[in-house]
Amino acid sequence: MNTLWHMADSTAPADSAAQPPADRPVYVIGGGPGGLAAAHALRAQGVRAVVLEKSERVGASWRRHYDRLHLHTTRRLSGLPGLPMPRSFGRWVSRDNVVRYLEKYAEYHELEIVTGVEVSRVEPSADGTGWLLHATGGRELTGSAVVVATGYNHTPHVPDWPGRDAFKGELLHAGEYRNPGPYAGRDVLVVGVGNTGAEIAVDLVEGGASRVRLSVRTAPHIVRRSTAGWAAQFTGILCRRLPVGLVDRMAGPLAKVSVPDLSAQGLPRPDTGLYSRVNEGAIPVQDVGLIDAVRKGRVEVVPAVDGFEDGKVVLANGDRVGPDVVIAATGYVRALEALVGHLDVLDARGKPVVHGAYCPDNARGLFFSGYVNPISGMLRELALDAEKIARTIARDRDHRHPSRITG
Repeated sequence: MNTLWHMADSTAPADSAAQPPADRPVYVIGGGPGGLAAAHALRAQGVRAVVLEKSERVGASWRRHYDRLHLHTTRRLSGLPGLPMPRSFGRWVSRDNVVRYLEKYAEYHELEIVTGVEVSRVEPSADGTGWLLHATGGRELTGSAVVVATGYNHTPHVPDWPGRDAFKGELLHAGEYRNPGPYAGRDVLVVGVGNTGAEIAVDLVEGGASRVRLSVRTAPHIVRRSTAGWAAQFTGILCRRLPVGLVDRMAGPLAKVSVPDLSAQGLPRPDTGLYSRVNEGAIPVQDVGLIDAVRKGRVEVVPAVDGFEDGKVVLANGDRVGPDVVIAATGYVRALEALVGHLDVLDARGKPVVHGAYCPDNARGLFFSGYVNPISGMLRELALDAEKIARTIARDRDHRHPSRITG
């Protein structure tokens, strides 16, 4: 079977509501790594899976990332089920090669993908045996189960800073940043010191910005991406199931050995544990040049942004600075409320109450993949979750339809 690449004016399998419940497909919402992995894993279990992707190509969010981006996880531990990443990609895979891999993955596994179709709402089917999806063009699709995989970095978030609309300089979200070319010779303030903000700040310095400041609200944990060939991801995997307090106690001394004290430059060591912060949603910053840039004063660390006033940026300590450009590396929101918020399956922060192979108690057959940011690597966990989800769906199908069990 060839991969199905339907454009927005094509017709998705709209007759699924008329099919017997046992023959309805599983719909996977999102054609990124999590969705593609889930679709392949389901097919490997003998379950028909149809991927619904709102853009015209798979891997849409990866195509929008900045040019210099490389995975912070190793190639060998970033492949999806059934197809390793090529060795030619190197140890730290570039953005462009991730996109190439996702395209190849869909082709290699002959995944059934419908592009140009956005799902706006999911609700139980009228007969109570599956799920009804409302999609682009008035489509109504009924699936036996649904895997929501629209991505952790779905909708850019820019804080509603007081006075920001009157700022005369350029204000953009990090998701709009591509490369330092447009900012050469300009004064740039990067707001947010996650991995994205840290890497963009280094990119700007290396690309010729006249001045680069990095606004930090909470000092991050910084780790070396690799030490003597040992990737930080390996440590993350080893620590994944250990008690939080134990990892916190272990991480402190290791950080003092491997990362210099940058307190004098405005980046003191955090006063909360590394793994405690991970559980709060703050992944450590992997160093790709930030330490050196801060030590040499090429990236200046400044306090958090409180707002804008009289054309200036107001910092938390009362200082006012006047950059030409403000880049908000202030994260993303999952934006799942319209899709499934009415089902009581999201927590107070808008994240699914369960993920992976587990369904919410009140929503059997509804799965979520890719809404946690684990210390062991997002792509690795997506791959593991995909296979767990597929096994759960296959077992449930066989339990409800025992005549389908073979061998």
